[in-house]
Amino acid sequence: MYKWLIRPLLFQIDPEVVHHLSFSALKFLFALPGGKGLARLLFAQDTLRPLQLWGLTFKNPIGLAAGFDKDGLIAEDWQHLGFGFVELGTVTPRPQVGNPKKRLFRLPADQAIINRMGFNNQGVDALVKKLVRMEKGELIVGANIGKNKDTPNEQAVDDYVICFDKLAPYVDYFVVNVSSPNTPGLRSLQEKEPLTHLLNTLQERNQALPKPRPLLLKIAPDLNQNQLDDIVEVVQATRLDGLIANNTTISRAGLRTPVQEVQAMGNGGLSGAPLRDRSQEVMQYLRAALGPDFPIVGVGGIMTAADAEARLAAGANLLQVYTGFVYEGPAVVRKLLTGR
Repeated sequence: MYKWLIRPLLFQIDPEVVHHLSFSALKFLFALPGGKGLARLLFAQDTLRPLQLWGLTFKNPIGLAAGFDKDGLIAEDWQHLGFGFVELGTVTPRPQVGNPKKRLFRLPADQAIINRMGFNNQGVDALVKKLVRMEKGELIVGANIGKNKDTPNEQAVDDYVICFDKLAPYVDYFVVNVSSPNTPGLRSLQEKEPLTHLLNTLQERNQALPKPRPLLLKIAPDLNQNQLDDIVEVVQATRLDGLIANNTTISRAGLRTPVQEVQAMGNGGLSGAPLRDRSQEVMQYLRAALGPDFPIVGVGGIMTAADAEARLAAGANLLQVYTGFVYEGPAVVRKLLTGR
């Protein structure tokens, strides 16, 4: 019903407006007497496929990618839609409004989205307040951390440390985001030297905790082979716990949407089905380079059960969805796990 009735109606409305409307609708559903149970009945049947990773128990390998619930507005309730884990953020030390609107675009012909949101979020202190009150049950919660737009790259480490220190008591794992294309200069932090410094600094903070958190890095799909090899070296040198492959792409190759329409949308990261093949390639390369035991989270172009199985077969331990949720609806986890 979602794809043939609800989605066509929603796609007549501005994407960012729909995003906020969807949160309001979900909050209303979960607040109803019996609403959470109804959601589990409708959307989360047959979604149990438990696995262990980093000493954590995931009820299934499907997670909600960062960027969807940046501020944890309904963080604890994603489990009622079947998700095994949720990644909040990207969160920055100070609140920021992000880039000017309009900044979110659909490409239905490609089952894709272009966004240039620009780390819009309420800031780390607001997220901490939500997490303090959160009853997450069995849901695994991660935090994706970044820097404020006006923080120079030379001081970026300080922003990541602030977010890490404030969130460490409340989340199960961390993701370092240096790969978004929507914050000017951010991707230069993926270069070997600044990235090694950043990750070593965070690892020092992490290892000082009574119980260190799994620390992951999210990378861009646009890295060439030499850059991927550098990432592998950095990961090993800094003793990272995992990688997330991949963030959105700046490429516009092979799209069905007319070129003029795409150009009118402007800059931003492309996500969804067009990212499938490249994400699969990166997954296979990283698995071969890092060996069979290093944890890798696959994200990018996972729209169907076949996509999910292919990514797992390529070596992913866990999967995340973002655009798949937009195009497949609230039953996306069940569809990915069962094909129906």
